[in-house]
Amino acid sequence: MIGLITGQVQYLVAPTACIMTTSGVGYDVELPLPSFCQLQLNQQASIWTHFHVREDAQLLFGFIDRKERDVFRQLIKINGVGAKMALAMLSAMSAAELKMHVEQDSETALMRIPGIGKKTAQRLLIELKDKLKNIEVDDSSVEFSSQSVIVSHEGSIIAEVEGALISLGYKEKEAQQAIKAAKSNGDIFKDTQGLLKATLQQLSGF
Repeated sequence: MIGLITGQVQYLVAPTACIMTTSGVGYDVELPLPSFCQLQLNQQASIWTHFHVREDAQLLFGFIDRKERDVFRQLIKINGVGAKMALAMLSAMSAAELKMHVEQDSETALMRIPGIGKKTAQRLLIELKDKLKNIEVDDSSVEFSSQSVIVSHEGSIIAEVEGALISLGYKEKEAQQAIKAAKSNGDIFKDTQGLLKATLQQLSGF
């Protein structure tokens, strides 16, 4: 029904949602972390969307990259994988990384995603092989952009990253430890996307 929205980013709602306005209408859109981090407040953007209808809600999911949306749509076709889990998967790793892990039968990599246990990971590897093989994904299209939202105060950056990780299913202590590990080499992060990327790498073990 709604496949693409081009408009202004009116609000950024932590941790991974935004309101896009176009032609006088505001759309509430949920995004995976990599897409969210490429948005800039009060700037124009184009978001590929998936309109998801449930008995109790109508939801709009958005993606900066169209092929990332294609992967999302393949994920939600799998029995037991809802839209929220699919979004969490594409927040924990890029579409290209997910495809790579599926091709390599990397059960361990999928189990690092909150909510995915051994049996679910095994089933995902089997079912995704055919679903993803014809989707070409480019890592550069889903990497965190240097033009992400700038947050001036480091405390605010840490709070936003911690909140985003908790929303994905990580425990508070686990999120705090990962943030601490990401900052352990003395790096100073001036924006949310930089610390978020480093923290996700700590959690994924890459």
